Amino acid sequence: MDVKLLKSELTYKYVRSSGSGGQNVNKVSSKAELYFNVETSQVFNDDEKLKLTEFFNNRLNKDGVLVLACDESRSQFRNKAIVTQRFLELIDEGLKEEKERKSTKVPKAVKRKRLASKRKNSEKKANRKKPDID
Repeated sequence: MDVKLLKSELTYKYVRSSGSGGQNVNKVSSKAELYFNVETSQVFNDDEKLKLTEFFNNRLNKDGVLVLACDESRSQFRNKAIVTQRFLELIDEGLKEEKERKSTKVPKAVKRKRLASKRKNSEKKANRKKPDID
């Protein structure tokens, strides 16, 4: 994955942030919003695009654009760096191959314990019956 090319495909928009900051919040657009279109990206092949689309299915808007925002810091530059880092981590996570689960045998001790428990439960219920007097 070419990070430089990927970063060149990102679009940023800066809006006024909410929260702490006093007068700074009212006059400075410090909130950074990152926009990335998965379908038009030239960094990923078709399989990777499909995988990312499935991974981001709840985060994509109706146009198929991923939107991430950050307003943690009072600095626009810092917010841009944070949202970019978060985006790159999400991309890595979305492209990660899941390991196939290897099925294992049920241990003998577990089988023994289950059978002993069944036997104990059976005896408990058998003791509830009235005794047979002949």
